[in-house]
Amino acid sequence: MAAGLAIAAHLDHGPPLTPLRARIVSIAQGQVGYTTDPADTYCNKFSAYWYAGVNDCGNGNLDEEWCADFAAWVWKEAGALVAYQLTPGYLNGNSASFYVWGTDHGTWHPVGSGYTPQPGDVAVYGLDTGAVTAVHVAVVTADTGNNAAPDVVNGDGDRTGYSVVEAGSAQAYADVKGKGAPLSGYVSPSSPPGSSSSSG
Repeated sequence: MAAGLAIAAHLDHGPPLTPLRARIVSIAQGQVGYTTDPADTYCNKFSAYWYAGVNDCGNGNLDEEWCADFAAWVWKEAGALVAYQLTPGYLNGNSASFYVWGTDHGTWHPVGSGYTPQPGDVAVYGLDTGAVTAVHVAVVTADTGNNAAPDVVNGDGDRTGYSVVEAGSAQAYADVKGKGAPLSGYVSPSSPPGSSSSSG
């Protein structure tokens, strides 16, 4: 119900969401409250989906910091174009892979470019373009009117637990332990070639 309310609220205050973007928001919000298992580890189902991380969890989960694995999973589940491999140019567990993906696909929008974030985008925090590293990524759920502080859903957040999926309001800085990294920009999703879904 909460996801439907958030989508309806956006439709009242902004342009209508494409079906793809609406699915991304709904899927991301539907995971809020998920916690790692065991709870004091990074063992999670999103990395396991991609067969990424260390197999030391004692269950079907895999162990690695997983904000990027979560964002890629949300896009994939929603039907966005996703190619996941542990090599440059593909989406993977490295937060900066979204920046590289966005530049390669023409969907990267740095903060300050005049771009208004849209629900379904992935926000990239603490980007270092020289080192091609980033601190965190999160799925945008709403534009707040401040292009550098959207509402988001964080995978591997730490405000409400050790490593959880949680919502962030007007999130200008990364929601990760000890790192106040500012928002750097956004990557917009695309539909696979030949798909009937509308891209963002």
